[in-house]
Parts: sequence; structure tokens; C-alpha cells
Amino acid sequence: MMTQNADKKREQMQIFCMDDLVPQDHLLRLIDKAIDWNFIYELVRDKYSSDAGRPSMDPVMLIRIPFIQYLYGIKSMRQTIKEIEVNVAYRWFLGLEMVDKVPHFSTFGKNYTRRFKDTDLFEQIFSYILEQCYRFKFVDPREVFVDATHVKACANSRKMQKRIAKEEALFYEEILKKEITQDRLAHGKKPLKDKKDDSNPPPSSGGGNQEETKTIKCSTTDPESGWFRKGEHKHVFAYAIETACDKNGWILGYTVNPGNLHDSRTFKGLYDKIKDTGIQILVADAGYKTPSIAKLLIDDGIQPLLPYKRPMTKEGYFGKHEYVYDEYYDSYICPNNKVLEYSTTNRDGYREYKSCAMVCESCPYLSRCTGSRDRVKVVTRHIWEPYLEMCEDIRHTMGMKELYAQRKETIERIFGTAKENHGFRYTQMIGKSRMEMKAGLTFACMNLKKLAKMKQRLGLMAESTNCIFAKILRNLYYKRKSVPGFAS
Repeated sequence: MMTQNADKKREQMQIFCMDDLVPQDHLLRLIDKAIDWNFIYELVRDKYSSDAGRPSMDPVMLIRIPFIQYLYGIKSMRQTIKEIEVNVAYRWFLGLEMVDKVPHFSTFGKNYTRRFKDTDLFEQIFSYILEQCYRFKFVDPREVFVDATHVKACANSRKMQKRIAKEEALFYEEILKKEITQDRLAHGKKPLKDKKDDSNPPPSSGGGNQEETKTIKCSTTDPESGWFRKGEHKHVFAYAIETACDKNGWILGYTVNPGNLHDSRTFKGLYDKIKDTGIQILVADAGYKTPSIAKLLIDDGIQPLLPYKRPMTKEGYFGKHEYVYDEYYDSYICPNNKVLEYSTTNRDGYREYKSCAMVCESCPYLSRCTGSRDRVKVVTRHIWEPYLEMCEDIRHTMGMKELYAQRKETIERIFGTAKENHGFRYTQMIGKSRMEMKAGLTFACMNLKKLAKMKQRLGLMAESTNCIFAKILRNLYYKRKSVPGFAS
């Protein structure tokens, strides 16, 4: 028999418990049990007045609202509030009853501007959740994978202006200068003069007392983003999110940088956050294969696992590997068995080895060796080149090829999951500080979701108060029966 008028129950009054409406295996229920959310009160205590003003919204509920947004990849805070209005599980997670009014969508933004802006609150939330992962020994930081992904900024690519940007100092600049000076003195050369001390600079240098500058494209909407293009992608303003994870997919740290900065330049900021976690092997792609990074890791006792990097040699010319380095005589041997002797060490830390023009003039391989007018071949070798050679030895060690192949299952999978499921392809936030908030909460959600599921699988979930109280009564009952003279 066909049933009709199924909407008769819409206006019926019912008595129910909010907890009964949320399934026991719901993700938000697992996340609610995974950690003790009261830690947020301690983090924000100094952001609130203790005796003045109106009562505020519960800080835990205030932080849980963006957690819902990033956990489910909802596009905006306005849409998140609309979802909370009709979703019982969201209301239960926030501690709202069915008749409670949901906060306005601008509430979190106003609180961020007045209380949380320019603070490390969201990084502390990420760190606390990561500590819980360490507590249960889920994280294995011995093998760490590092990479960066780009998130499209909230900036129109047509609204830009060009500005002069100062060349930022590299993290290894001071150490490199000292070693360049030592290397030149060892070869009988005078130390290089500082550019600021050069009284007669060439006209093209722009003046000896000026810092090195360059012209870059800057967004008028979000000046802190960077102009980015990779492969065949169109030009966009973006942020580079550099991230580290272990072999089990736990996110260990992150940094936010403009999209126009190379990974090797921003690596030091991320490395300072994770270097004390017990790393033994650090796996990264070819963008990190630089002498400075190799030296930094090896000097700290970490093995850098970096891939083969194809030499950037012009087609039709000899590759650099065809010029053999003689370590004893500190010289190179060309394919025609002629010697290229040491000439100088430049400001970038490269030793220059030059051939003799009179010898090269009659060489049958001249057209494949160099196209210079003076017929002089120059081969360069960085003073930290031995560190790159050690990286090559590590790369050829047994088991390293299989370890490097795990990048697609670890760090690349994290980026794919964040973009597909957590709204990490682009941002509606303007400014680097807001982008750091988005990255921190997104990665905190991913770690927390993983932690909740792992604890459920292993039976480590915290029990409810009723269950604990029932266990206490049961233990007291059995203790009373077993112990003679036990007072009731």
C-alpha cells in the first residue's frame, strides 16, 4: 500500500537528546574525543579581559568553527555558518542546541582582527595537536620528506604594479664569504673587496653604496603574495607553502612564503622548525640540491637524499662530467687531455678553471668545447662541491631509491589531499598572516583527523564520564565483596 502525506511529522513536537542524533562513528564525534579541547583556554587567556566587558563567545567554539570549515573544505566562512544552521552534527560539535542562534559569519573575522592577528595562536594549536601525535608514538621523524606547493592568492593577476625589491641576504652568506676569503688566500689571491667598499664601481652596477635591487611584479590587492608560474600554468599571484612530513604522513612543520621565492631560499625557515626532532634522513626534490643545503644538512649529521639533477649544458657541447677533476693538482682535464688550471674564486663561491687560448686555438674539439671569442674554456667548481659529491654517494646507497619513491605516498599525497578535500587550491584570505592561519588550521585538521582515526582503530579513545563513573561503581562493588570488613 502506497503511503501518502509523509510530511505530517514536520510540525510535531518531539523530545530528544542532541547526542542521540549524531552517529557514534561520525568523524566529528571521533575528533571531539581525540584531544582535550580545554587547551585552547590557556592559549587565549591573555587575549581576554578578566573583569571588564561583556561575556564573550566560548573561545573553544570560536576555534571549532574554522575547524569545521577546513575539515570539510567549505569555501567560505559565510557558507560554513549556513551549513552549521542545518547540520545537527556541526551543532553538536560546537555545543549548540537546535534552537540556539548560530554566530554571525563575521564573528570569527572580527575576533581574528582584534585578538588573534599577529600572534602565533594557530601555530600553537598545530603544535599541540602534533604533540599528541608524538605522545602516542605515531610519528617517526627519522625519515622526513620536504616539498612546497603553491596556493593561489586572492589577487587579480591583472591588477599589479612593478616595484623595486631589495635582494635578500641568503642564510649562508656570511659563512660563504669567510670560506671564499680563505680559499683565495690558499691559492695566493687577495681577498675580494666588499661591494659597499668599492669606490669606483662600474656604471652598470648602479653605484657601489647601493644594495642589489631588482624589479618585480607586485599585486595591488595582496602585496605579500608573489608572481608565480610553473610549467605550462598561467601566471598567477600565489603563496608557497613549504611543508615537512614523516614517512607515515604526519605533518611536522610548515612555512608560508611569497610564491616567487625559490624552495632553496625558503628552506632554512622550515628546517629551523624541524631540525631538533631527530631527523636522520631528509628527502627532497631537485630544487633543494644546492651546495649550501647539502653542507647545512651534512654538518648537522643529517643525510640529504636528493635526486639526480640533469646538467644544464647546451646541446652539442661537452657535458661537465666529461671534464675530469684532478684533486691532487687542483685542476681539470678536458676531453683532449689538456689541463685547465685554477684562475680565481668568484663572489658566488665558484672556483674558475681556465684553459690556454693558444692551445685551444688548434684543438679539433673547440666547436664542441666553447663558443667564446677568446677561445678559452672555463669550468667552475663550487668550494662546497664535496658536499654534493657526498649526496651522490648517499643517493647510490642501497635502499635510497625505494625511500625516495615514497615521496608520492607521503608529501605529495598530503598536498593532493589538502587541495582536493580541504580547500587548499586557493585562498580567500588576503595577507601572509591570514595565509599562515589557513595553513596552520588546515594541517592541524589533517593531523587531528588522522589522530582520531588511529586512536579509534587502536581503541585509545577517551571514555565518556558516564562510562568512567560506571566503572568506578563496579570496581567498588567487587572490592566490597572481596575484602572482609570493607565499610559500605
